[in-house]
Amino acid sequence: MGVETLSRGEQLKELASDLLRAVETARRVGLPTTVYLLSMALVEVREAAAADDGDDDDAA
Repeated sequence: MGVETLSRGEQLKELASDLLRAVETARRVGLPTTVYLLSMALVEVREAAAADDGDDDDAA
């Protein structure tokens, strides 16, 4: 089987999913500071993913 290479946008979406699960876990175990920090990271990743969706030419 070959190794599948994810695009930057796909990687960001996967990271957002991982962060969301971590936020939910931190909330469940009662870690409010961790929830806050993970939530801020999630916002940043989602914004980057949205920007990446609109920019397909790799110009940075």
